[in-house]
Amino acid sequence: MPTTQPPGPVPSGESPLSGEPLPAHEPLLSVEDLHLSIAGRDRAGAERTVHALDGVSLRLAPGEALGLVGESGSGKTMTALSVLGLLPPGARVTSGRVLLEGTDLAAAPDQVLRRIRGEAVGVVFQDPLSSLNPTMTIGAQVAEPLLLHRGVSRAEARERAVETLRLVGLGQPGERMRNYPHQLSGGMRQRVAIAMALVCEPKLLIADEPTTALDVTTQHQILELIGELRERLGMALILVSHDLGVIARRVDRVAVMYAGKVAEQAPVARLFTSPRHRYTQALFDALPERAAGTSRPLATIPGLPPSLTRRPAGCRFAPRCAYATDVCRTEEPAPRPADDEGVHTYACFHPADPAARPAAPGEARPAEDAPASPGTDADVLLDLDDVRREYPLHSSPFTRRRDRRLVSAVAGVSLTVRRGETFGIVGESGCGKSTLGRLAVGMEKPTGGSVRFEGDDLATLDRAHLRAHRRRVQLMFQDSYAAMDPRMRVGAILREPLVVQGVGDRAAQEERVRGLLDEVGLERGAVHRYPHEFSGGQRQRLGLARALALAPSLVVADEPVSALDVSVQAQILNLMRDLQREKGLSYLFISHDLAVVRYLADRVGVMYLGSLVETGPAAEVFARPLHPYTRGLLETADSAVVDSAGETAVDGAPEAGPAEGAGPLAGETPSAADPPSGCRFRTRCPLATELCATTPPEPTAPAGEGHLVRCHFPLVPVAGSAG
Repeated sequence: MPTTQPPGPVPSGESPLSGEPLPAHEPLLSVEDLHLSIAGRDRAGAERTVHALDGVSLRLAPGEALGLVGESGSGKTMTALSVLGLLPPGARVTSGRVLLEGTDLAAAPDQVLRRIRGEAVGVVFQDPLSSLNPTMTIGAQVAEPLLLHRGVSRAEARERAVETLRLVGLGQPGERMRNYPHQLSGGMRQRVAIAMALVCEPKLLIADEPTTALDVTTQHQILELIGELRERLGMALILVSHDLGVIARRVDRVAVMYAGKVAEQAPVARLFTSPRHRYTQALFDALPERAAGTSRPLATIPGLPPSLTRRPAGCRFAPRCAYATDVCRTEEPAPRPADDEGVHTYACFHPADPAARPAAPGEARPAEDAPASPGTDADVLLDLDDVRREYPLHSSPFTRRRDRRLVSAVAGVSLTVRRGETFGIVGESGCGKSTLGRLAVGMEKPTGGSVRFEGDDLATLDRAHLRAHRRRVQLMFQDSYAAMDPRMRVGAILREPLVVQGVGDRAAQEERVRGLLDEVGLERGAVHRYPHEFSGGQRQRLGLARALALAPSLVVADEPVSALDVSVQAQILNLMRDLQREKGLSYLFISHDLAVVRYLADRVGVMYLGSLVETGPAAEVFARPLHPYTRGLLETADSAVVDSAGETAVDGAPEAGPAEGAGPLAGETPSAADPPSGCRFRTRCPLATELCATTPPEPTAPAGEGHLVRCHFPLVPVAGSAG
């Protein structure tokens, strides 16, 4: 790994692998009419073949970044893994080629693929733990590719591993070399995975959903790191993601995939401003950013992607497309150019009009679409007053020293949730959002302050009354599958809360289950199936149905849509809004996705290291943030709103203007076991002074009643500036 002057981008006329002259048009990677099938068996044991890829063609120039987007099952990951030959059992390439500098990897023997992996092509997976060995130190794992591919000594491999860890921004790399994966945070583990992928200076990096499980600031840091290293090392990049905001900022070109085929390819700015394929247009219409600040439901894509066990006739998107005609159902559209240069292609018989720009955020909607108004201050459902939650830091069994420190997970939070409203909680991982949710439902008791629900202090309730309280408040989890017993059928899972609470007889309970399935849009026959037989979106509908079984007044939704595709996410958010209107539900909605919270929430609270630093109406907080942390979150988030010049808007489009110190968040969140004195954000705040170090800020309302901020130096709009 170079130490002083890393190589710049590889010239287009030079091979990045051999260094020999190549024709200017020669790509680094060329996928040509690739067909991939996976043989297996269905639930009845009968043989079946899934046609995972059907005629995929892609080209990637040296140093270029290509984004692959589409719904789950569209073929994004299978296309990326075909380059490395890392195919699942039963999968094989039936036709087509995958050329890396002229070498067909689809037909290459295993010894060639083993040489390519890690040396010429690096890969970063979604879950770093899946690529890290829990029994090996970080140093051994980062050095291993050098020992395998470069034949260097162990001392040199260690030296280069330390250097690479420093290059990817991992603090104290020499010390981290001795750590094991479980001793690192999620963001640190992902940096280690990137170091492993880059230590042999590959010419192509494949990043498959590398930031899906990370919060907005860690995601920003990881993606910025990948972009910087790509430019320094002259790497090409294939970025697989279902997050359109990530794709908008991070790649040069985009390929939109659907049902194993490429529906559309274009430069990123052209695709986001003038999509031609109806599927691409439908994905953009489903974005929460498109409906931010309005009361209209999100656009959704009806139906489900087709089964790939047989090749559908005609256009694969036709059954879900509002513009489909008979020709779409009988003939398969061929890719056609959308411009004279041929850089924008699409496969659609009835393309979108390029002059019809996507709906702008904040578009007004009819009054009849408006949701029911939230309750007033006199109609408070949940009231948290100076709530604190601390946990003892357990001592290591391998040391004699006893650790008496406390982890301050929630530090003096006060908020109210009214009947019929959605209160959003946003913040980085580890800020205390989920702990606050558990306190709200009574799963945990506060170590200070009070949690009142409909006037009852949960800390004073006896067991019987607390059990009755649980009927009024329910949880909706991020991973609905993990919250269900895989050995139980759906009917039993939905009946279980009714049985535990003694609600009705068996016949009444079964009728209630059928009604719940109707409410969340699932067929009644689902009661006989197991959780693994449903898609992710369907399982999240089941999670919502279970939360509604006891007719609660409040649902605490903890990251309920973070792992879903944009189209499925839109369906769940619309369903939650519809049920809120019908039943007068209140939501405490916890998420790190700012666009989702801005769309769904009436009011929002911003948490940092256990403290609520800003609260107010969602539209007001996102448009005119007062706390530097809130502003930093908005500046850090990737947005899928792109202008004609290819520039992406800040998520939420703050109107406060360029404040001093504005910009993406930098630095790491301090430990909750040893929080900073005074203002907890001061160690990362560009406006911090000695006052911030000595005096905790009190809540003030510089922008008017209802919009509170805990900051000694709240941001104010700059006169005459544009947001």
